[in-house]
Amino acid sequence: MDNGMSVILFEKLPEGDLRVIEERVWSMNMITALEHVNYLVVGSREYETVEGRLNVDQGKLELLLVPMRTEG
Repeated sequence: MDNGMSVILFEKLPEGDLRVIEERVWSMNMITALEHVNYLVVGSREYETVEGRLNVDQGKLELLLVPMRTEG
C-alpha cells in the first residue's frame, strides 16, 4: 500500500528568509506530477517552484516556492 510521502512547502520571502507554508502527505501521483509543473496553488495563492530537496534523514521532500505577483 502506498502511503505517499511527507512534503514540506517553503516560501522564500523577499528578505531571503524561509517560511513554512504547510506540511502534508502527498500521494505518489502528486509527487510524480511535479515533473510536469512549474507552479503550485496552495491556499488560493500561486507559487513558482524554484527547487526541491529530498531530506533523506527525515524522509521528506522539501520544495522551495516563490509567490507569484497578483495584480490587484
